[in-house]
Amino acid sequence: MSLIPSAARAAFLAEAAKRILITDGAFGTEIQNYKLAEADYAGNLGLSHDQKGNNDILALTKPEVPEAIHRAYFEAGADIAETNTFSANRISQADYGAEHLVREINLASARLARRVADEYAAKDARNGIIRPRFVAGAIGPTNKTLSLSPDVNDPGYREIDWDTLVDVYQQQAAALVEGGADFILIETVFDTLNAKAGIMAVKRLEQELGREVPIMLSMTLTDLSGRNLSGHTVEAFWHAVRHAHPLTIGLNCSFGATQLRPHVKVLSEIADTLIMIYPNAGLPNELGAYDEQPEATAGFVGEWAVAGQVNVLGGCCGSTPAHIAAMAKAVAGLPGRVPPVAEAVTRLAGLEPFVMAS
Repeated sequence: MSLIPSAARAAFLAEAAKRILITDGAFGTEIQNYKLAEADYAGNLGLSHDQKGNNDILALTKPEVPEAIHRAYFEAGADIAETNTFSANRISQADYGAEHLVREINLASARLARRVADEYAAKDARNGIIRPRFVAGAIGPTNKTLSLSPDVNDPGYREIDWDTLVDVYQQQAAALVEGGADFILIETVFDTLNAKAGIMAVKRLEQELGREVPIMLSMTLTDLSGRNLSGHTVEAFWHAVRHAHPLTIGLNCSFGATQLRPHVKVLSEIADTLIMIYPNAGLPNELGAYDEQPEATAGFVGEWAVAGQVNVLGGCCGSTPAHIAAMAKAVAGLPGRVPPVAEAVTRLAGLEPFVMAS
């Protein structure tokens, strides 16, 4: 089946050929600044569980909060709005007794981000500036893993199976795309098999829609050696997912920019697609807060830009609109990375990468 190509992919690639693009920053820590009460989260939905901390449901109960955060990041210079849907899936929402609201949450979040993104693009257009804004439908890893057992006494046990997780992801992705997301961002990948289930979900959605739905992928490292929780190195992860032809591949969360530096270099040298990196604002202090100042973070990621290693930059935990503004300023006028041309060889991955001799 021939799919209708994505106009958003073409527009994104065109913009990335001109400059380094900026994605937004953290949502969770920004929401915490509003000091919302449980009633603010719960609204009038009549849910039986405590909703305190259910950030995703704010799209239904207090949409002015995520809208204000989207606006702050666009004002700071962001080109991409990531939807506030990191945990808006049946598995994660079951903890709040809100799994029946998954479609509504994702639709509302995507529509909100789309409306604000289009507003900023239209404002630029009125001033004679052509600068599209993009919406990435964010899909988190859930709190289940396909690769690892949660029971040390039963290594073969899994809390979830492949088909279930694919269905969970497809439900979320379908609602995000219906709401106006340009891309599906499968982020904070701690289990490569979970990411592959997400890829399968998007590929099935493409077949249903008859059109391309571009994928962004972002791995998270769990130790300084450069592996995720399922044990893959950065290079092995790329080998495991490159068949999806993602629009971007990258790293997020994990650590601060200084700890990610060697892994960004590795990925930039092997991936024949765009690189998107959005680190935490340093490492958390003993109270779990992030102290790294915007200028410091911008200086660290700016080194990657000067070295020609990145195409898209942003922030994860602890980052603020001020961090994004500092990043945008630091890389203004710098060209984006030119992806290498990959040699046509068979590349495989267990926990380590493997290249078959040609």
